[in-house]
Amino acid sequence: MMSEQIRQAIEEAGLIPVLRARSTAQAHALVRAMIAGGVTVVEVTMTVPGAVDLLRELRHEYAGQLLLGSGTVTTAAEAQATIEAGAEFVISPSFHPDVVERTLEMGKLSIPGALTPTEVITAWRAGADYVKIFPCSAMGGASYLKALLAPFPHLKLIPTGGVTVQTAESFLRAGARALGVGSDLVNLAAIDAGKPETITETARAYLQVLARVRAEMQAD
Repeated sequence: MMSEQIRQAIEEAGLIPVLRARSTAQAHALVRAMIAGGVTVVEVTMTVPGAVDLLRELRHEYAGQLLLGSGTVTTAAEAQATIEAGAEFVISPSFHPDVVERTLEMGKLSIPGALTPTEVITAWRAGADYVKIFPCSAMGGASYLKALLAPFPHLKLIPTGGVTVQTAESFLRAGARALGVGSDLVNLAAIDAGKPETITETARAYLQVLARVRAEMQAD
């Protein structure tokens, strides 16, 4: 996919589940449950055992159905390996200029992490397509996101950390371009308990919030 297509797909979806799992089997079960709930984008973190191989497997299994990205990427080598395996975007918890550079060289979207105003603008000027605000909840959540956008309204921010079904609306109204969602959706306990439907229902709930809030904001 071209960068603009990836960007459009991420913003249309509005939801980026952060996939962390203890095994490949658990990861596959999580993805199946999320897709059943309407999820179309997944970030596979490097903390998953065999993350690069998992990306290849998911690309093969869900070709044309799922937009894949890699997460917790902190080196240019990791960025390249995950892109070659199928990642269309690369996310980091922190800002690494070499990761941004390699990702852009390979024609994919770069989403470095940052927190302070200085870090955020530095990452943006390095060529980031979006900046991941992490851990957003530790700084006040949606109110912090809104405060960042006051002097930098042109920035495209994706909050991660503290995003739940209950807080999703406040983040969207504060200006989030998409939501990075962790354990509130990517629920390992539900998989371990044999209740993937819990994840499916949560995914649907997120998408309902996204659809409703976007419709209300367009109408305003």
